[in-house]
Amino acid sequence: MNLLIIDSHHAHGLDVAVRAARAGHAVKWFFPENDKNKWIGNGLVTKVRSFEPHLRWADLIFLTDNVVYLHNMNAARREGAAVFGATVESAEWELDRTHGMEMLRENSIDVPEYREFDHYDDAIRYVKAQKRPFVSKPSGDADKALSYVAQDHVDLLYMLERWKASSKLKPPFILQEKIDGIEMAVTGWIGPDGWIGPWCENWEFKKLCAGNLGCSTGEQGTVLRYTKKSKLAKEVLVPLTEDIRRTGHIGPVDVNCIIADGKPWPLEFTMRPGWPTFQIMQRLHKGDCCEWMADLVDGKDSLGVDYENIAMGVVLSIPDYPYSHLTRKEVVGIPIYGAEKVTEHLHPCEMMMCEAPGENGKRAQMMGTAGDYVLVMSEAAPSVKEAQRGVYKHLKSLTVPNSPMWRVDIGDRLRRELPQLQKWGYATGMSYQPASSTASQTERSTSLPNASMQIGSTLIIYV
Repeated sequence: MNLLIIDSHHAHGLDVAVRAARAGHAVKWFFPENDKNKWIGNGLVTKVRSFEPHLRWADLIFLTDNVVYLHNMNAARREGAAVFGATVESAEWELDRTHGMEMLRENSIDVPEYREFDHYDDAIRYVKAQKRPFVSKPSGDADKALSYVAQDHVDLLYMLERWKASSKLKPPFILQEKIDGIEMAVTGWIGPDGWIGPWCENWEFKKLCAGNLGCSTGEQGTVLRYTKKSKLAKEVLVPLTEDIRRTGHIGPVDVNCIIADGKPWPLEFTMRPGWPTFQIMQRLHKGDCCEWMADLVDGKDSLGVDYENIAMGVVLSIPDYPYSHLTRKEVVGIPIYGAEKVTEHLHPCEMMMCEAPGENGKRAQMMGTAGDYVLVMSEAAPSVKEAQRGVYKHLKSLTVPNSPMWRVDIGDRLRRELPQLQKWGYATGMSYQPASSTASQTERSTSLPNASMQIGSTLIIYV
């Protein structure tokens, strides 16, 4: 198969390109090069400087995002191209938060009240009048690190004033009320005739540091599993089927929710592959990594998945991620010793082939860094705890001579969240501990003070 990967400034497609080439497909990868990203993929895959000359060559076009080139892709579809990804219309479900919420409402899915602001001064007056903390979220393709969860109304006022002065958070943006609950998302794969096969339930860990501390990064790690039946999908995805089909969207649709007292509150859509969620999904996909996507464009369901195991992935980065202010000479060309021993578990992000001293002291070609967001490591196992052990074992097997870093608690919060979710009918059949550890896990859980109160994240109500 001829695979054309079209990327944007984020250059997410390296792992897909490497796996497809390894499977015997002819691969060409396009992303707009600049001084920061031009090393990514060097020596690993074939990169092209423009995608237009290769549209007719491609048997499958894979879109990694839903921000740019969508008008080109709509036109390519009309000419018969097989495009796996968002359309101009479906991208608006994610990029325009208000539109996304209205689509949920129109399909009789309850959503919280929300309020969008186009001017900082209006938001500041509103917070002063309410005297309550809110969550601020940007609309469009803004940096996800600009999402801010206020502790009280005072620190939110400070942040609004700071953003106003710096113009870093571009209007429009949304303020949301905080309410306790458990964060959980579900992804479905949709083709021209509707949903296919499995649902992917997933739990993201978005903060930089363990304990949910530090800045928001989008995603530092994720736990996910495939299931034939999903209560959450039935509630927040299935009712949307016809409206999504009408957009021409082919590929993943994800809805992130907060579940409180057994009720899901949809917060936002992801109308594209999630990163690193899509890399981690590969641990559970069976068969060829590309054929099922080409089949989905044609309305066929050939996606085989592992229903028995849970997959988990963790991001490995180097300083000064997530800010990326260092010069390229400080983050490019650093060898990753041991990468060849964990090939199936290692998902390259900002990597390249480089030259460095080998075991015999002579310089040799090996995989190395091409930026500070280096790779995702994954593992699959019957329980969250077993997958977690595997991931961290693989990470520790690497030697990266430049202060590698990763969160050490990905998956931990599911120990207390899964029992509560399962009482409400969600994530049924999913295990945190290996079966042999169930009894001892129950013992430890009941000894935790206020364990029943520790149900996790934040419910966000749009006001």
